[in-house]
Amino acid sequence: MAFLQKQNPSRKRPSSSSFPPPKIPKSTSTSASAAPNDAVETPSTERMIAILAEAGCTLINPSGPPCIPSDHHKLRRQLHHAFSFSENASALRADFLAGLSSYIQSPRNLRRILAPLKSDGLGSASDSLMRHLLLVPSIQLDLQNMLLEKLPEYFHVYPQHSGISSMSLEDDVARLIVNHFRWLDFIVDPNAFTDKLMQVLSICPLHLKKEIIGSLPEIIGDHSNSTVVESLEIVLQEDSAIVVAVLDSFSNLNLNDQLQEQVITIALSCIRTIDAEHMPFLLRFLLLSATPANFGRIISQIREQLKFVGLSNSQAMHQKKLKGKSHMDGSEAPILDALRSSLRFKNMLCQEILKELNSLHKPRDHKVIDIWLLMLIYMNGESLQKKVEKIFKKKIIEGCIQKTMFDQCICGLKELVQDYFPSFISLSEYLLTCKEQKARELGVRVYTSLFKEFTDSYSRQEVLGSLVTLVGSGVNYAVSSALETMGLLVSDYARELIPLSPHISGILDYLEGFNVENLHKVYEVFSQLALFARSSTDSYRSAFANELLMIVRKQVGHTDFKFKKMGLIGTLKIVSCLGDANNDPSPSVSQKSNCEEALELLKTSLDSCKQLPLSLVMFYDELAELMDCKALHPTIIEWIGRHVGEFESLFLSDIDGGQLPMKESYCGLEGELWMNLDGDISPICLNILPLVSSSLQSTSLQVLPAHFLLLAAIERLTNQGSLGGIDALLGCPLHLPSSKYFLEAGWKSLTGEQKQVVCLSIYYAANWIRELLNAFCTQIAGGFECTSQATKEGIISKLLKRLRNLVFLETLLNYSIGRSTISLPELHIYVNHSGSSLLNPIYHVRHMEKKSEQNKMNDNTSSNKKTRKKLSKASTSYDSNDKLRQPTIMEALRKAGAVTSEDVPNENSPGLSSKGSSAESSQQHRSDSSEPIVIEISAAVKALESQRSKFRCLQVQCLSIWAHSKVHDAIVDLFRDKVFVNLNMFCSVMMNGILGNTNGCLAITHHLDHVFGLNFEFP
Repeated sequence: MAFLQKQNPSRKRPSSSSFPPPKIPKSTSTSASAAPNDAVETPSTERMIAILAEAGCTLINPSGPPCIPSDHHKLRRQLHHAFSFSENASALRADFLAGLSSYIQSPRNLRRILAPLKSDGLGSASDSLMRHLLLVPSIQLDLQNMLLEKLPEYFHVYPQHSGISSMSLEDDVARLIVNHFRWLDFIVDPNAFTDKLMQVLSICPLHLKKEIIGSLPEIIGDHSNSTVVESLEIVLQEDSAIVVAVLDSFSNLNLNDQLQEQVITIALSCIRTIDAEHMPFLLRFLLLSATPANFGRIISQIREQLKFVGLSNSQAMHQKKLKGKSHMDGSEAPILDALRSSLRFKNMLCQEILKELNSLHKPRDHKVIDIWLLMLIYMNGESLQKKVEKIFKKKIIEGCIQKTMFDQCICGLKELVQDYFPSFISLSEYLLTCKEQKARELGVRVYTSLFKEFTDSYSRQEVLGSLVTLVGSGVNYAVSSALETMGLLVSDYARELIPLSPHISGILDYLEGFNVENLHKVYEVFSQLALFARSSTDSYRSAFANELLMIVRKQVGHTDFKFKKMGLIGTLKIVSCLGDANNDPSPSVSQKSNCEEALELLKTSLDSCKQLPLSLVMFYDELAELMDCKALHPTIIEWIGRHVGEFESLFLSDIDGGQLPMKESYCGLEGELWMNLDGDISPICLNILPLVSSSLQSTSLQVLPAHFLLLAAIERLTNQGSLGGIDALLGCPLHLPSSKYFLEAGWKSLTGEQKQVVCLSIYYAANWIRELLNAFCTQIAGGFECTSQATKEGIISKLLKRLRNLVFLETLLNYSIGRSTISLPELHIYVNHSGSSLLNPIYHVRHMEKKSEQNKMNDNTSSNKKTRKKLSKASTSYDSNDKLRQPTIMEALRKAGAVTSEDVPNENSPGLSSKGSSAESSQQHRSDSSEPIVIEISAAVKALESQRSKFRCLQVQCLSIWAHSKVHDAIVDLFRDKVFVNLNMFCSVMMNGILGNTNGCLAITHHLDHVFGLNFEFP
């Protein structure tokens, strides 16, 4: 090409051309005065015309193009005979070629012999004179060389660096010459002709070069395939712009297996260097040329070398957006179309791709193109969709296909993804129905990316419609993930979702089938939408918010707890949005402020729950959870503070010097103070027995743990996370039935109602201690800095004692229930909060710091300040003297007159064992009033197992107590007292019996193993 650029546009082929001079006689020079389009006749030209005339061809025809006889074959035979077998054949042939060469020096004459002819004046067009001459064997090679040498003279008609010719075929002499070589009946010397053609090809302009390369299969046929392949490889290395023509030529050549493999290798080597606009042609050629022998090699090379769509990072993507540039250069879509069409025609390629991807096991071996290949196969038919889904699932779980790879496929590539949008939706639906969390998380990511990228209403309706379908599927994890996806969309695109709300309002039809966790997610979605709708002046949007409020109020007021539960969850989710301290308090002049609306909802819900203790328990639990997660408006916090301030008057009584002021009987039962950790300085006690014995107030104890949970939440919120204002509750004694009733004679003396009072008192006491542990374990967490070290040590000491109390109370309750069948009231509704703060060792300390300014204000305005002073009297009076020492479990049992397992000499002991304490067996034993009771603390709490779900749960933050050294001493005490024979027995009672949660048991087991260096099996 450099050679061509140095020549003048109007140049003829120079004498220094790389082509050898033709082996034909040279004609004399034409006169300078001759017309430019007419050659001066020379003796050789006249001789050439005469030879043609003798064969029946009239070259000089004043009325038009040359005329030839109707019998074309006869003309050719006569010329061939004259040039091969006549007496002066050689001279005749030389004169003819010299005359023809001289004749075509004129461009006009050259066009005359290249133009189609008319046979004997008939109207039908036929081949040109040159075409007929090329079919004369004796002069074919000479004519071919002559025409090829004429080609450079017409290169100037092509604009430099342009691959396009604007001339028609009749006017384009170079193309006319090339066209004469196509479809010849025979080639006398194919090798010589091919060599000459390839020499000319190397210097042709781009357009003519493409024309010749594309015509090679029609010019040469199967005669010199090896030479053609080798020559084209060299030309391709010099100029990659002709790759499409070369590939087209390769496709039309009839190659043997060896040459076909050579061609595949040439094509594969072009993947890295080819222009993006030519890549679709290259891929289509490779895939359609693939055979079972080279499937693997082709696919592997395409995966490794193809530089496909996807930006390396989000920053680059953001920069391109700022510059207003599209992430696509227009080549990705044709590439995908080429891959898709090729895979559709060759199913074996799809199988080979799946096999190739299945063989990869390392994340670094996977590329963005792999996702597109899988998506193309996924689109092509249902037969392989299941396999593709399984591969996606496997690769996602193994971490080979990650979220960022899907981001590179979708983000910023709307035009590319448009045609594949339904397939992405279908794949996301499948991922959300998988049990594996990783698969569902990636499905959520794809949904959110599609919603973000496609801003048109139709596409977004498709995304929402797919999610609603999953919500209605009834598959719990699919429902949960779909609702989580909607929550993410609402948090980022609430404004855009309001007009589309009719497409998701159908979710409300499925509420009855949702578990508590999914109810939270549903109402989170609609509450966020309602909050935005209230801030809008659009009447339609306001109607959406009013409709949601109406639904929730109806549910809260329903008499069926199933619907009331929905309403409570919905109410508190709406309150969390409307009552958020960071939101605009006044959406519009015509409406109540968000805070007023939230406060009214809270009051309505509280009033509707007062007649149903279980509803009130749920209301308190949910409200406490909300306060730990959200910064509510000060007005709402103040109202909650006034309400929980009633705790003291409802559940506490004053005591003097650690003793009851007077001895009273309740239902004929004497009471006494149990488990006083603060000794004489304790100012209050928990009033359990009097409340249980009162038929009018007995249900209030069902609410006690939840009420305390809400009280602790308010205290933490208004005191920078500290419970110092209510720490007297941790050590205060419990007013319970006298321990004498657990003697054999004392128990038998009780009526059925009294036994029920005794069992319920122990039950409420055990659940009170559970909530104490839950609340105060937050004060000793590692990252909690609101209390001093000395205060922490005191809290740890009391928590360990309360843990001993809990073991004793639940064992005693199990013993008592085993002797008197009783149905325990429910104190807890199992609510599984995803990411709940109650499951964390620290109650969002950072969140508390952010709300510290608000907390100080709330603390100053709180109406229960007087109560907290009383509840915190003993907060600094921790003492290690023996006067405040809590008795061990053994001492407590001996005080009650019971005999522990270590005091029982053998199985035939006359005492009553809890292992077989049925009503019938108890009558067979002696009824002596001094007869002791044998209580097996280490026995499995079998009687409670059927009612374990009614207990309050110990939260995971209670694990923080195991990280302290005093725990070791406490466990040693239990073994020293022979309460537990071995560590497995300890775990069985402490964990399975107390936590009632297998995962929690395992967590504590592993934690104990780490802290104490013990290696034991979990029973």
